[in-house]
This record gives sequence, C-alpha cells and structure tokens, in this order.
Amino acid sequence: MSLTEQINTDIKNAMKAREKEKLNALRDIKAKLLLEATASGAQEEVSEAQENKIILKLHKQRMESYALYIEQGREDLAADEKFQADIIEAYLPKMMSEEEVKAEVAQAITDLGAQGPQDMGKVMGALSKKLAGQADGKMISTLVKEGLNNL
Repeated sequence: MSLTEQINTDIKNAMKAREKEKLNALRDIKAKLLLEATASGAQEEVSEAQENKIILKLHKQRMESYALYIEQGREDLAADEKFQADIIEAYLPKMMSEEEVKAEVAQAITDLGAQGPQDMGKVMGALSKKLAGQADGKMISTLVKEGLNNL
C-alpha cells in the first residue's frame, strides 16, 4: 500500500472515530502530497522518495514550531504542534543509524578520491542525493567533516 493510500485510509478512520486533531494533521499531509503530484503537470503518483521528502519536511516544520512556541512560553500552541508532529512521525521512513551513515561516508570518500576538507562539497553532494530521506543532513555533514579531517 502506498503512502497516499495509507493516508486516505487513516483519514477515513479518523473521521469515523471523530479525531479532529489527527484528521487535521492527516489532511495536511494529503494536501502536500496532492500538491506535489499536480505540480509536475501530470496526474501521476508521487514517487516514494518525494513522499519521504514531504513527510520529513512536514515533521521538521512541526518540530521547529514546537520549539519556538516552547521558547515563547506558548504551551497551548506547542502541545498542538507536538501532537501533529507525533502523527506525522508515524509515516516517517526508517532512518539509517549513525554506524550505517559512517560506512556510507567512508565509502563515498574512497569512491570520490577525496583528499581533505576542500572536497566537502563533492562528498556532500553525492551523499545528499544517495541518502535523501534516510538520514539527517546535519549528521551526514558532521560525519563527512570528521572523515575528511582525518585524512
């Protein structure tokens, strides 16, 4: 079952259960997926990589809003953002562990023949495409810096 089909099923279940807050989060995901599908001009399904990217972006936005509301002392709004982030989190792709990312970084450094920190852009470009939606960009960047500085 594709992510879009799963979201549609979960929307129906949330409507039947009268879960208004959950329904809002699910409808937001569905809207973003539909927007991405129609943005290309064709009425095609969104690829799994695009779905993962959208879900990650939505989750990140909710967590940033949550942190901002906490910082400003707005616990009422923070609770809503946290609830929606938790709903979206259920649809996040499985993330790679730090050890798996380290192995990918080492392999990329070897494959690209990186000589040192000056090759950071080349290594990051390759890894960002390869690991999109599977690993956090900050973690990749940190591990690439570490790997290049140890050459």
